[in-house]
Amino acid sequence: MSLEIRKAVLADIPVISQLAEEIWWPTYRDFISEEQISFMLQDMYSAASLEQQLADGVTFLLALREDTAVGFAGFSRTDEAERVFKLHKLYVLPSEQGKGTGKALVDEVSRLAKADGGRILELNVNRGNKAQHFYKKIGFDIHQTLDIPYHQFVLTDYVMRKIL
Repeated sequence: MSLEIRKAVLADIPVISQLAEEIWWPTYRDFISEEQISFMLQDMYSAASLEQQLADGVTFLLALREDTAVGFAGFSRTDEAERVFKLHKLYVLPSEQGKGTGKALVDEVSRLAKADGGRILELNVNRGNKAQHFYKKIGFDIHQTLDIPYHQFVLTDYVMRKIL
C-alpha cells in the first residue's frame, strides 16, 4: 500500500473540501464547538475559499494511497526576510493516523520549502489538539502561545516552529 504525494491542482478542490469535512468533525469535536467547526469548514474549505487560497499562493499537496486521497497539506512563504514558510493545513483521515502519512506530508512540505530558500517551517495548532505531540515528535517546538480573534470565536493556539 504505497503512498503517493503530489501537488494539488484546481480540479482537486472538491477532494480537499470533502477530506476536510471527513477529518474535522472527529478531530475537533472534543475541544471546539460544533458551531465553530461548521463555520470554519465553510470559511476555509468551501470551493470559493480554497480557490482563493490557491490564487493567493498557497500550495496544496494531496496524499494518495491506492489512488484514493487520504490527506492533504497546504503551505506558503510568509516571511521573506526570515525565510519562514507556514504550514497552514495538515490533515489525514483518522484511518491514516499512525501510518506515517502526516509525517510524509510534513517531510515533503519541508523539502519543497527548503528548496525554495526556506529556513523555518511554522504552524499553528490548537492548544487542545493532541496533534501538538506529533509535531513535537517530528522536530517542532513551541515558539508562541496566542489567542487569535477569529470572527465570533477565539482560536487558542500554539505557534510551533521547526528549523529546516
